[in-house]
Amino acid sequence: MDLAIDHHTARVLLEWQVELGATEAVLDAPLNRYEAPEKQVQDKALSKAQPATLVLAPEVDAVQVARQVARGAKDLVGLRAALETFNHCELKLGAKKLVFGDGNPEGRVMIIGEAPGRDEDSQGRPFVGRAGQLLDRMLGSINMGRSTQLSKDSVYITNVLPWRPPQNRDPKPEEIAMLTPFLERHVEIVAPDVLVLMGNISCQAVLGRRGISRLRGHWFEALGSPVLPMFHPAFLLRRPAAKREAWADLLSLKAKLETAV
Repeated sequence: MDLAIDHHTARVLLEWQVELGATEAVLDAPLNRYEAPEKQVQDKALSKAQPATLVLAPEVDAVQVARQVARGAKDLVGLRAALETFNHCELKLGAKKLVFGDGNPEGRVMIIGEAPGRDEDSQGRPFVGRAGQLLDRMLGSINMGRSTQLSKDSVYITNVLPWRPPQNRDPKPEEIAMLTPFLERHVEIVAPDVLVLMGNISCQAVLGRRGISRLRGHWFEALGSPVLPMFHPAFLLRRPAAKREAWADLLSLKAKLETAV
């Protein structure tokens, strides 16, 4: 029977069984241990007498590797290829698709979300679920969008993490650190006029700070661009009352673009 579970789910289930006291796996076929071949008994005794030596692979600084790989990307095609060949992040094992970016890279605004969810993982595009639909409506309210024809009114969207964390958990600090070099190179290649950070994870990756309730509504400078933190659309779905602050931030974004040279 094919259970179709991913790598991370299988690991969590195994750890749960170990906590319950399981010490060995059940074989596909029953084994009568009273009739075990003599050779198996001898092999078991030999393995106890001469324990196998565990050879550990040398440790790799994944962040340093990420910096080197990301630096070598000349354009978005090269950066995507670099991420596809980067095998130091376990999130890649449990994800269905790489979620790289969407929208117009020539747009003036680059939006950075946190991590893909189930819908994004399935389609390979950022912000396509309920939160993404709300984001599209928010951008439409100031006459902007990812599919807008004119580059001056279009946006480009990506995430801090290109792979979905299991069960949509928050990204771990080491995962953010490992993938931030790719994000920084992504911003460098797109070279937007303005960066919009959606939620705490993107603020941590770009600004090194959390506390979106305090950060939103204020402008910062990072990665060579003005930066505006905003509530994540998923948060607005849970807290509709916060849409008033989100609207104020959208108006601030529009005003910034109108006054920017």
